[in-house]
Amino acid sequence: MDVPLWAWGAVAALIVAMLLLDLLVFHRDAHEVTMREAATSSATWVALGIAFGGVVWAVWGGDRAGEYFAGYLIEKNLSVDNIFVFALLFSFFAVPATYQHRLLFWGVLGALVFRAMFILVGAALLESFSWVVYVFGAFLVWTGVKMARHGGAEVHPERNPMLRLLRRLMPVTDAYVGTRFFVRRDHRTWATPLFAVLVAIETTDVLFAVDSIPAIFAVTDEPFLVFTSNAFAILGLRALYFLLAGMMNRFVYLKYGLAAILVFVGAKMLLVDVWHVPIALSLVVIALVLAGSVALSLRATSPSLSTPS
Repeated sequence: MDVPLWAWGAVAALIVAMLLLDLLVFHRDAHEVTMREAATSSATWVALGIAFGGVVWAVWGGDRAGEYFAGYLIEKNLSVDNIFVFALLFSFFAVPATYQHRLLFWGVLGALVFRAMFILVGAALLESFSWVVYVFGAFLVWTGVKMARHGGAEVHPERNPMLRLLRRLMPVTDAYVGTRFFVRRDHRTWATPLFAVLVAIETTDVLFAVDSIPAIFAVTDEPFLVFTSNAFAILGLRALYFLLAGMMNRFVYLKYGLAAILVFVGAKMLLVDVWHVPIALSLVVIALVLAGSVALSLRATSPSLSTPS
């Protein structure tokens, strides 16, 4: 797959343009995001992700498009973990609802930068050392098994080493100062609690990227597809949070579905020299596991089933 430099530039320009439109037009003034607004925004980002997959199909063929969509589904599924973390952090730091979207905007922007760095490193390692594919595969299988047994990673904001470092480097105000991250007081620069939450979001996302990037490399070895599938899934993360945050307790089996996907793609990497799993099969397995875990979760937590007759 030959990806010209201008294609990377075009994707970067599209992402920047959409983010600026979102920040400077639709959310110029900080406000609490409504369910209708979140649903519209989420549908728009999903449509953009699918449309880009159509572009990949038209330019590079069905197999590459299948790889893109498989990576997109993996990252979309893994993004649900981020939503759990956002809800926990917003509750822990008592972030006002009017500031949450602006905070997630910068959080997603930082996530894109960090993940681009991870992708470059991962691609370089796979190209230089073929045995790294087995390391990635074993790590994903181990992570999936651990998630199935223990329910995934736990997040403890009060133990975050980056937050401790922040408090050592500069003072932090007691109260939020609008959507500002820093203020000047007594001839000193103070960080606000909003910046502290942003630090917690970014450092936590780095931990999640350690899982998601190798998982997407399991379905495609093309860095362009790894980045774009990751980017379009993450760009819709803010809207997805406001859409699903109030019903996260209903997805009781989603962790198991995610664990199964990680084990599957990890095994796919470990068996790369024995059997090349067709991308169509990978896409079907990932989609069925994701849909099945969501359907079982919603059925198990349905009020009509949980209410005694």
